[in-house]
Amino acid sequence: MKIGVDYYPEQWSEEQWRADAQEMAKAGVKLIRVAEFAWSKLEPSDKQFSFEWLDEVIKTFSQVGIGTVLGIPTNCPPLWMYQQYPDIVRVGPDGNRIQTGIRGHRCINSPVFMGYAKRITEQMVRHFGANPAVVAWQIDNELEAYPCSCEVCKAKFRDWLIDKYDSLENINAAFGTSVWSGEYSDILQIEPPTAYPQAWQNPSLCLDHYRFTCESVAEYAKELALTIRRDAPKAKITTNTWFCENTPDFYKLFEYMDFVSYDNYPTVSIPKDKEEFYSHAFHLDLMRGIKEDKFWIMEQLSGPTGSWAPMSPTPRPEMIKGYSLQAIAHGADNILHFRWKTATKGAEMFWHGLIDHSGVPGRRLFEFSELCKTAAKLSVIDTTEIISEIAILYSPDDAYAMKIQPQVEGMYYLEQLRYFHSAFMHYGANIDVIPPTRDLSHYKLVIAPTMFVYDKAAAENIYRYVINGGTLVMTNRSGVKDSNNNCIPDALPTVFKELIGAEVTEYDPIGSREQTITDFAGNKFTCRRWCDVLNVTTAKAYAQYEDNFYRACPAVTMNRYCSGVAYYVGTVCKSDFYESFAGNLMRQTGIPRLKGLPRGVEVTTRTNGLDDYIFFFNNSEEDATITLPKAMYSIIDSSGKDKLVLKPFEMDIVRK
Repeated sequence: MKIGVDYYPEQWSEEQWRADAQEMAKAGVKLIRVAEFAWSKLEPSDKQFSFEWLDEVIKTFSQVGIGTVLGIPTNCPPLWMYQQYPDIVRVGPDGNRIQTGIRGHRCINSPVFMGYAKRITEQMVRHFGANPAVVAWQIDNELEAYPCSCEVCKAKFRDWLIDKYDSLENINAAFGTSVWSGEYSDILQIEPPTAYPQAWQNPSLCLDHYRFTCESVAEYAKELALTIRRDAPKAKITTNTWFCENTPDFYKLFEYMDFVSYDNYPTVSIPKDKEEFYSHAFHLDLMRGIKEDKFWIMEQLSGPTGSWAPMSPTPRPEMIKGYSLQAIAHGADNILHFRWKTATKGAEMFWHGLIDHSGVPGRRLFEFSELCKTAAKLSVIDTTEIISEIAILYSPDDAYAMKIQPQVEGMYYLEQLRYFHSAFMHYGANIDVIPPTRDLSHYKLVIAPTMFVYDKAAAENIYRYVINGGTLVMTNRSGVKDSNNNCIPDALPTVFKELIGAEVTEYDPIGSREQTITDFAGNKFTCRRWCDVLNVTTAKAYAQYEDNFYRACPAVTMNRYCSGVAYYVGTVCKSDFYESFAGNLMRQTGIPRLKGLPRGVEVTTRTNGLDDYIFFFNNSEEDATITLPKAMYSIIDSSGKDKLVLKPFEMDIVRK
């Protein structure tokens, strides 16, 4: 368990490197990440490589016991390269080349750029690959599913479509191009989505272009990973990711990586409305689920954020430490904070690090030092893992398809996933967030919200799970589209009708208007966004509507199917419904529940098979008191406790 920082030696003097190394070692830093944006320093002119300064950086920090994560700097090609080869710049949806001047402007499909990217990677690996102080390699930075409309990308996209559909005739049939007189009579007529809102454009084209961009960036990352491994076969390779404007398919992106890395910037402004999601626990569980293994945080919140937007408030006391420990609780192995010192130049000068522009150590650095001391006590959990009995299914295709065609005001793909995740956290459950095609057999409960776009393998996997005795929850907007992102001409939820034992006779997109449902026990809950009017065939009503022309119609159903059970939630409720529903599901499936947790307290358990280590994190602005069922040993305080008293954003870890 190592704590580190992101460091930019190219922005500081050599004397400052030595001073920073000493200060970092004193604070407890064990890792630095460097060079992910330093291409112009590493190759100041074509074929002229300058690695000596980076040798000195790695040596300086190694001498004080700090290892290096070395970044491949391909996110920011030098300006001389753009000048020599202007065609390597991405072309936007408007048909114009992206203006250079910040970062990330290169087209990853450009053969010229790829040649240079492989060359700098190869040169760096040959030079630094045998250095024992280099503990891992980061490819590029925050890779996205970049939409590029350059001639290279257009040609590759057209080839990709022909490979998938075999002929122009099949593409026309799959895309439904007879709408708006859009038939293609020549492959050269196929263009990527334009700058118009995607909801105005062909949804099949838009989804396939997203799939193409996801495969392109995954192939790019794979090529650089293979380049590293040719000269350093034992190298540990990753890239850093996040939920960005063009979120990639995480599962494809990390297929050839050794581990996942996430850039973690939780909010510092806790919302008063309990319906607003702010915990990053969902994101962390999703990152762990990408490879079903531990992961790294490559960038962690360190100060007020602000660069392309006005500055946020500064992290409150205990946030820097608490949010890092939260990540560890959900499976993070190592955590690097962005950044050591706040930049005094460039666009990110107000995205603050642990030390402000003054250079004077302050509260945030002192709290970070306390985190380093705490992490040193956690070697006991190095061999532990997170075992979950609950899985939530996440699909990049479903997420993007709903982005292309928003369904109703206020509705978005992740909302229902996060409602369920938050509800199970309320009872202290471990939760895996995984793709719909993973093995589900070892889960007692699987939540499959918004299975919007049909995927044959996923549907068969879900059916198989229930047939073999599993308990499943599906929701509205499932079975809506076929694999080409066209509506399926059948009663919803189409391919899942038999499984849920009901069908949708009509739906009402109510948006922000609020209505009421009542469950089987007489409990009333507020619903909004969407109302499926359900007709049961073999299912029974779990809850019914109390309003509108579909009053007394089922809103939530339960169906016994073969050896399993399938629930269907036809509406979107507020958090109290999901907490009630989750509690009932856990009781019925025999999943242990913690009752009476104060709101905002998150509980996660890691185990080594002999001992369980329970993480209690107070992710709120109020003090929290938790009475333990018996006295337990605190790893943090090295003492026995029968009660935990946690300040805001404080964590304690007890051994069960």
